[in-house]
Amino acid sequence: MLLEKPLHKPVSDGATERTSASVNSSAMSTLLQAAETLGADIPHLLRDIGLEPSDLFDGDRRYPVAMLLDLYERVAQWTNTPDIGLYVGRIDYIGRLNLQLYACSACRTFREYLNVMPSVLKIVGDIGEVKVRREAQFLCLDWQPLAPETTAQRYLSDSSLGVAAAIVNSVCVRPIPVRAAHFSYAKPQDIRLLTQQFGENLLFDQPVSSLYFDLACLDYLLIGLDADWGQVLAQPIRHLFAEDSDSSEFIMALRKALLRLLPSGEMGVDKVAAALNISRRTLQRRLSEQGTQFLQVLQELRAELAQQYLGDERLSITDIAFLLGYMDQSSFSAAFRSWYGVSPRDFRKK
Repeated sequence: MLLEKPLHKPVSDGATERTSASVNSSAMSTLLQAAETLGADIPHLLRDIGLEPSDLFDGDRRYPVAMLLDLYERVAQWTNTPDIGLYVGRIDYIGRLNLQLYACSACRTFREYLNVMPSVLKIVGDIGEVKVRREAQFLCLDWQPLAPETTAQRYLSDSSLGVAAAIVNSVCVRPIPVRAAHFSYAKPQDIRLLTQQFGENLLFDQPVSSLYFDLACLDYLLIGLDADWGQVLAQPIRHLFAEDSDSSEFIMALRKALLRLLPSGEMGVDKVAAALNISRRTLQRRLSEQGTQFLQVLQELRAELAQQYLGDERLSITDIAFLLGYMDQSSFSAAFRSWYGVSPRDFRKK
């Protein structure tokens, strides 16, 4: 069954509550990379929005969504590129490849992959979410912005659906082309790049921006990883589930179930019990017999996986936060500091 990922309200950032929507530094950096490629004056743009180039090297810093949207407008005008979001989507796709490989390593079919598909809210910030649904013979990916006023502008929907289309069409052995694309904004004068990205069947002024794929793709097999990548991705599994471990067979099964569910963020007791095909009461009773509790097993697994993932420089801190099921990078950083006394970034440096 497909998992429809819910929209989330902004969550706490360290000791203070984020009262306004924000995005991480990668959202700004990616947009500026696209702008530079198209000939924009980056120092000028940064001065206009009140930023220094060094600000973008702070991976823990967050920026108001309003600042991101302002920067989109400035870049679009400076470069005369109203479809700048499509360029950003292409860069995001490449930037998330390693994360996709890790997510794919826990799945066999596209149906399974959809349940751990990276969340925009976790990867970028508080701009919106891509939700999955079925409609007749189609599988649909809907862009649902957090701020309704952004529905009529195209930057966020173009970038989010652009990266979604690229990911969907690259993870399976069979291609998964877009069969139709709907957009909530008015038809632009020039739709050539939209056509290249999404095909000829485009509709505008629609209630929701959506991509349509053949429903049969749910059962397509994911691309298998080569031996080198397979060994890298299997390392945490070999380390955590070695035959000489002191853990019981039940705890091993529980940890494996958690490993599969972590990227989806769905690690509640009921969800895990269902994955193990037992009742909530049976799960809690068997944990009690082992002298442990659900949250203890979950946190121990996260702590061990965090060290493994930080050893792979191809994964960003944000990627690791997603793989471990955290809402955002700051939540993961706070948890990691409570385990090891240092931040993930400092741990990686050492």
